[in-house]
Amino acid sequence: MILERGDGPGVLAANGQHWRCVSDQVMGGVSAGQLERCRIAGEAALRLTGSVRLENNGGFIQMALDLAAPGAVLDASGYDGLRLRVRGNHAPYNLHLRSADMSAVWQSWRASFKVEAQWQDIFLRFADFEPHRTQLAVNPARLTRLGLVAIGREMEADLALAQLEFVTAP
Repeated sequence: MILERGDGPGVLAANGQHWRCVSDQVMGGVSAGQLERCRIAGEAALRLTGSVRLENNGGFIQMALDLAAPGAVLDASGYDGLRLRVRGNHAPYNLHLRSADMSAVWQSWRASFKVEAQWQDIFLRFADFEPHRTQLAVNPARLTRLGLVAIGREMEADLALAQLEFVTAP
């Protein structure tokens, strides 16, 4: 199931939802980011750039995507994980998943990956995700949102996403 193909239009994803750029400013931080469509090394992509700062207990920027309409869930239990086609600035990033069963905005399941300066395909199994501030086991049957996140350290973020999809194990 393809969520993102890189080609837009605007910040519209392949699943019909809109990507949003979210930063720690929602909680008083000073990090700032932006999303743009672009072509990099021959591929269409959605690109997250910006500055992650730790002042005021901050420390993140993200490109966030709702996986279903408000009040609905996406059942991805027929898949083994997500495949990303990414490139960037030799930095670590996270992919966060949220569930309808999570009650607080800081709860998620998280998996880390590192991007390089050339395009690469990364497969993240649901088993690779760790609970963050929740006791809930990873459950892909009730997903509501995902985020690609630069988090936890001062950095200049530069993450390009050409494709994102739920897949069965390669």
